[in-house]
Amino acid sequence: MNEVYCSKYNPIERRVFPHVTRACQGMLFDTIDTVVRLMRRTATKTGLRTTVNVMRRAYLTGRKVAEDFKDDMTIMFDELLPKWNYRAVPR
Repeated sequence: MNEVYCSKYNPIERRVFPHVTRACQGMLFDTIDTVVRLMRRTATKTGLRTTVNVMRRAYLTGRKVAEDFKDDMTIMFDELLPKWNYRAVPR
């Protein structure tokens, strides 16, 4: 089986990625629609199903964080998965 690369700290990725890899194995990613279709068909006999959403927004690269970012923002951690999900909220 191919090596699966995901965050060692995120158990959700470790449970889903092997199945997504298997669903996409041997396929050519020629368009984003092909990738979405392949990933959406990922499922297991025990009931794991995937939901795929494509963000089509273009993001600028190379942007720097303001030096006073930590002073001006409050970090709000998610209640369900605080180690992985958080928001920076202006004071």
